[in-house]
Amino acid sequence: MAAPHGPPPGQAHGPPSGQPQGGRRPQGAPSGQSVRERWLAMPPDARQNFQRNAQLWNQMSPEQRNLMRQRETMRRQVITREADAAVRDSGLQLNPQERARFESRYIQERRKVEQSLRQQIETERQKEIPALIQQLRKEFQLDEPGKSPAKSAPSQKSGR
Repeated sequence: MAAPHGPPPGQAHGPPSGQPQGGRRPQGAPSGQSVRERWLAMPPDARQNFQRNAQLWNQMSPEQRNLMRQRETMRRQVITREADAAVRDSGLQLNPQERARFESRYIQERRKVEQSLRQQIETERQKEIPALIQQLRKEFQLDEPGKSPAKSAPSQKSGR
């Protein structure tokens, strides 16, 4: 069996738009590394995620794809503006190469921060959901005699 060598046939590596990126390498792509080498360097869970995303992309309508492209373009513009602001706020005087490295590191570290925040939010959500379910269970048990989700007047409730 042949080893995986990148995205499915016809699927461009990097942003799914299939459009040129203005002569730039895909973000995070080391120079001189082939698509196959980059694919093989990916951890198995990242490969699986990439394949799942490629399948989802292939199932999208052209309108959905365009919407995703627009959202990704806007997201990249926001991050670029914020990276520029970070360089300015740092007070550093950087040459273009250093500036590019600074922005790249900023984006890399920002991704880590955002992932950490998503994990924290999910952890908090999971802690609070059982209490929410209990609260709703109580509300709907009180309404059970009438089999209606609308609340009954408190004086009409039985001692359940």
